[in-house]
Order: sequence, then C-alpha cells, then structure tokens
Amino acid sequence: HDNNIQFILALGYNSYFDGVKDEHDARFKETFEWTYTAPSLNIPWYLIAGNHDWNGNVSAQVAYSKLSKRWMFPDLYYGLKFGIPGSSSTVEILMLDTVQLCGNSDHDFLGKQPKGPEDAALADAQWKWLESRLQASTADYLIVAGHYPVISIAEHGPTQQLVETLRPMLHKYRATAYFSGHDHNLQHLQYTLSNLTIDYFVSGAANFIDPSLKHQGSVEPGVSKFHWANIFSLGGFAYVHATPDNMTFQFI
Repeated sequence: HDNNIQFILALGYNSYFDGVKDEHDARFKETFEWTYTAPSLNIPWYLIAGNHDWNGNVSAQVAYSKLSKRWMFPDLYYGLKFGIPGSSSTVEILMLDTVQLCGNSDHDFLGKQPKGPEDAALADAQWKWLESRLQASTADYLIVAGHYPVISIAEHGPTQQLVETLRPMLHKYRATAYFSGHDHNLQHLQYTLSNLTIDYFVSGAANFIDPSLKHQGSVEPGVSKFHWANIFSLGGFAYVHATPDNMTFQFI
C-alpha cells in the first residue's frame, strides 16, 4: 500500500502482555524496530499505553522516545496537529491515556470492566485537559484516540466511564471520530446524540483476533455498522486518508 503515509497511530498493547521493564528492554527491538522494517513504516509512530502496557513500566515507554527515531510517546496523553498538504485544512488528534482515566481492567481475558481510576486527581486533570482542547479546537477534523473503546459489541464491550464522561463531550464539541483498540477485532459503530452522528472505530486485530460478540446487546440497535474477526486471517489495521473535502477510514 504505497500511499505515502505520513505517520502511524499505535493505540496501546505496544508490548504485550506485561509491558517493558525499562527503556533498554529487548522488547523494543524484538517487537518494534526489528518487526516493522518496511521503509514505508520508517515514519513517526505516535503511541499511547494500553492496560497491558500498564502492567509494566509506562514511563520507560515514554523514555524510549529519546532512543528511537520513530517511536513518539512524549507523554501519557498529548495533542497532535497536522496540516493537510496543499491546503489550509487541519487535523487535530487528542491522544488519551484511558487507563489513567478508567483504571486497569485486571483480568483482561475475563472481559472485566476497569474499576475506576487509581488516582482520581490525575484522571480529573486529564479530563480537564481534554475538555479545554476540545473546546479550543478549530481543526477541520477533530479525532480523539484512546486504548479502551467507548462502545463495542465484542468481548470487552462499552467502557462505562467513557460512555458516561467522554461520549457526551465528543458530541458537545462536535468531534469527528473516536479511534480505539483493546478489543481484538475491527469495528465501526455510529452513535447519534442531539442530531450529531459520530463514528467510533475499534482497530485491535494486529496480533490476536477475537470473534466474541458478547456485548451485541450492550449497544442500541443499528449502532454497530461493521464487525470483523476472522481468526483464520493475518489480522488487520486501518488506513485513514484526509483531504480538505473528506476523511476516509478504511479497514485493511
């Protein structure tokens, strides 16, 4: 796919199952530098942590940014702004740490919900940061990205805290879409609130693939538009193309 990609978003599970010990951990080479060797992937990777990363040392993943040309993990949560080449249109991406916001879902394989933030003050500071960034944004496309999905029909299902706090914010400030991982499949969901429809995408099929539809009943009828989880395949990812006129999201 030679589409002259400008950057890659990696939304958690950077180092499965238990993160890394320090910034010199062999995993950075084994499952990042030596794995993504195609020249087309030698571009900035912007990362955030997932719950398995939090089982290890997340500050080491942030610190590794200084040791790698393409691993960009400046902080637990941060904002990105890009201009669309040849135009005055802009894309803003707000990268969240949903584990800090919601807590760690300890028994991932039991599909348990995160139990609430470990540090309420840190979570509150991140919520305030997010709301101020959403409010101030003048971007043509405003994307919010986190590890946990807001809504999902798969194993983990909707993340309660994000449904209660994040979803109303996305609609209030007219975000374009929410990108997430966590569930090991590809999903597109559309949710409408006060006449504004927002697209929710789950892309977590780069390694394991989980065909569970356990939470089909947890979203309103018609919200789930697409679900893919073929366990006999080699997985999938998403490709996003933005022009001043539209943004196209493609599952591959």
